Formats: sequence, structure tokens, C-alpha cells
Amino acid sequence: MNYKVQQYEKFKFIEHGEGETLLLLHGLFGALSNFKDLIDHFSKNYQVVVPILPLFDLDIFHTTVGGLEKYVQKFIEARGYRDIHLLGNSLGGHVALVHILKHPEKIKSLILTGSSGLFENGMGDSYPKRGDKEYIRKKTELTFYDPKTATTELVDEVFEITNNRLKVIKIIALAKSAIRNNLGEELNQIKQPTLLIWGNNDTITPPFVAKEFNRLIPNSELQFIDKCGHAPMMEVPHEFNNLLEQFLIKLKHPAATIA
Repeated sequence: MNYKVQQYEKFKFIEHGEGETLLLLHGLFGALSNFKDLIDHFSKNYQVVVPILPLFDLDIFHTTVGGLEKYVQKFIEARGYRDIHLLGNSLGGHVALVHILKHPEKIKSLILTGSSGLFENGMGDSYPKRGDKEYIRKKTELTFYDPKTATTELVDEVFEITNNRLKVIKIIALAKSAIRNNLGEELNQIKQPTLLIWGNNDTITPPFVAKEFNRLIPNSELQFIDKCGHAPMMEVPHEFNNLLEQFLIKLKHPAATIA
């Protein structure tokens, strides 16, 4: 299903379905296609919202994790969302963490998958000569357990970004900002129920990162998916959606306590 990108004031986003708000934050090379199966599944029972983060539109001084968080905060305020289930992948998870630490009041739960914020292996601080598509293909394939998940369309999207000098500068700025912005000492302040869904074969934010998030975030649970890399919602959407659905149902209908 194709979803129409809406515009409200300066914000571009997808909004589909009705119910509690499930707000999705994409990563550094994220596209709306990353969340297609998730939107298809959850828009039956939730209002699924995907803001298009201005990765390449902020001035260089605000091309940071903090700059993206401010954008998300203004978006939430402008649209009047409340009781939000906030989900972030990769850099989007990092932005979600900064947001919940600064503005916890409207967030009902947090879902992280392959999130930065503690440790990450990026695509590197530099790129080869622009136009090296094979290099970009190999790097894109490293995101996944199964290299075939890196479709020609996805490689073309990443190639287009990395073939633009200004975009590359901003990618590097965001990657360095993510490395500097380590949240280890603040995570114990998160009170909301938190679900961590991680690929057991994630080489960018490896499994030990997920275990550390689980240790540091008080009310968190960790679910690993085998034969899965850095973007579970793309690579194994059925398993990802099942785990997320179980978590959200449990929040709605907590087990009755026995007197």
C-alpha cells in the first residue's frame, strides 16, 4: 500500500489509521519504505505516524541528534499527539531516547530497535570517491543478515544520498553527533515501559548494546530475533510485528493481579 505524504506547516509526515498514536522515527538512511509492513499491520488499530526527519535540511550547526529531537518535539506539539507509543530505529531510536528524557509527559511507551545512544559501528567517517556504487552496495548489505534484503531500490536510495557532497557532510555530522551523545548515565531516568527488539546478527549496534540498554533502562524487556541484522522491521517484519503487538496488548490489558 502506498501512503500519502501530508504536509502541515513545515512538517512532512504519514498519518494513517485511528486509535492510540504509534509514532515511528527512521534512521540515518531511513526511508518510509522501511516501515511499510509495520504501517500496514498496525494502522488497523492505531494511528500510525511517521514524520520525515529533516536529515539534510537543518543548517550544519543543528544537524545533530539534539537538533532532530527539537524538530520531533515541535512536530508533536503542532499535531497535538498524546499518549504516544514512540518507536525508533537506529539514529531514530537515539532521537526517541533524547526526546523521552526531555519530554516524557506525552510518551506512553518506548520501543527501540538497533538504536544508537550507547555504541554503534557507522558506515565510517569518510566515503570513497563519489560514484562507487559497489562499495555502497556492500555497505548497505552489512545492515542485514541476509544481503538480499538490500534491494536494488534500497541501494539506489543510499547511493543517491552518498553521491551528494552536502548530504555526505551532514551524514558525517549526524554520525559524529550520535557518537558524542552517549546516554549511558541518563537512561535510568526513563520510567515508561520499554521494549527492545534486536537482531541477533546486528553488526552496527551488536547484541551487547541491546543487553546494556536492557540493564540501564529500568522497566525494559529485551527480545532477540535470530538471523536478523540492524533493521528487524524490514528484514523480519512478521516476527517484529508479533513482538510489538504482544507488548502493546500487554500495556492495554495488564494481567489482573491475584489478591
